[in-house]
Amino acid sequence: MMDHKARGIDEIIQQAMQEGAFENLPGKGKPLNLEENPYLDREWQLAYHLLKQNGFAPDFIEQRQQMELELATARQSLARAWGWRRQALVEGKPADWGEAEWSRAKNEFEKRINEINNQIRKLILSIIACRKFRKYVKAAKTLKVY
Repeated sequence: MMDHKARGIDEIIQQAMQEGAFENLPGKGKPLNLEENPYLDREWQLAYHLLKQNGFAPDFIEQRQQMELELATARQSLARAWGWRRQALVEGKPADWGEAEWSRAKNEFEKRINEINNQIRKLILSIIACRKFRKYVKAAKTLKVY
């Protein structure tokens, strides 16, 4: 179903291109300005801009990057243990060694994934909490009413 819709959309775009619908668009041939995030609160735009200009990222992005790194490391360790287990079986080594190491690696992986998932939960809650903080009250705006 989704492939059918995608093909239909693709055909519409191709037809529009052939008819020249995209020839006179403003900014044609110029790079897109991806500096501004339209979904970002206006109050945060300057802060994020300053962070980016100085080689930093918002804390939640740095935390996510760290979690992705930890996840990749955990997966690599699991794959390495699987390789050892497979190699031990191919070489005819005692099954108990390979199975014990594999069992240890699986348990370590599950433990690490639980820790990463806890970090993800905390990060999600911190992001939600930041979004729910009340904005500052502007006295002048309230006083204009009176």
